[in-house]
Amino acid sequence: MTVKVVTDSTSDLPKELAQQLGITVVPLNVHFGTDTFRDGEGITADQFYERLLTSPALPKTSAPSPGLFRECYGRLSHESNEIVSIHISSKLSGTYEAALTGGRDLGDHCRVEVIDSQTVTMGLGLLAVAAAKAARQSASLDEVVKLVRDSMPGVYMASAVDSLEYLQKGGRIGRAQAWLGSLLSIKPIISVSGGEVVPLERVRTYSKAVVRVYEILEAHLPARELSVMYSTDAAEADKLMTHVRQAFPQQPAYLARFGPVLGTYMGPGCLAIAALS
Repeated sequence: MTVKVVTDSTSDLPKELAQQLGITVVPLNVHFGTDTFRDGEGITADQFYERLLTSPALPKTSAPSPGLFRECYGRLSHESNEIVSIHISSKLSGTYEAALTGGRDLGDHCRVEVIDSQTVTMGLGLLAVAAAKAARQSASLDEVVKLVRDSMPGVYMASAVDSLEYLQKGGRIGRAQAWLGSLLSIKPIISVSGGEVVPLERVRTYSKAVVRVYEILEAHLPARELSVMYSTDAAEADKLMTHVRQAFPQQPAYLARFGPVLGTYMGPGCLAIAALS
């Protein structure tokens, strides 16, 4: 049987890509006051960002319940007795622990391997893509798990953010905390390393930050897999994708949008790249 691949909605995998590769995506939750939405369900990205900008308080996010993972694994166990479940860094969310707990009750008839990716958004998504492609080539569960673990050090991300305000308010700012209080009009470029948010560079304007993202991208191409991600500036993301396709026509590349959970922390005006070398 083909190994089944599971990830969570913080991967920001485009739905069509997940469906094409047979990747199951378990949603996290977003809470606006008393309103709760499953990530990617019940509220569109445009509706979310509009509400984010007008809400007096930052929305809250929460991990899926172990029961939701148990239900997911149980359903997939009818199709395969081998599942690999790859998730957002355990330093950023309780999703990994929920997945571990949810996979403990299946018994011996189905083996579930849960992996803490130590990353997020399409850094995580590209690992899931690599796993799904290997599974489609009849790789065993042990082979898929090894591939993912061996690939994790090759994930690189860089994000130009308009403000660290959302990461700070959401409690996910990590080592970029050192920049607070001195930013003023400085625009930060951040990454994820060791499972947490880390600062890369500071530039004077957002336009210069976007230029640096282009330069950082070039330094990591060609790659096994690549993604361009954005929150609200679709035009800038499209420009970057066009650049990649013209300069590197053979490069596998995906355009993704930060969903509500990642959007809660990245905020509007974010452009990012993820590469798997």
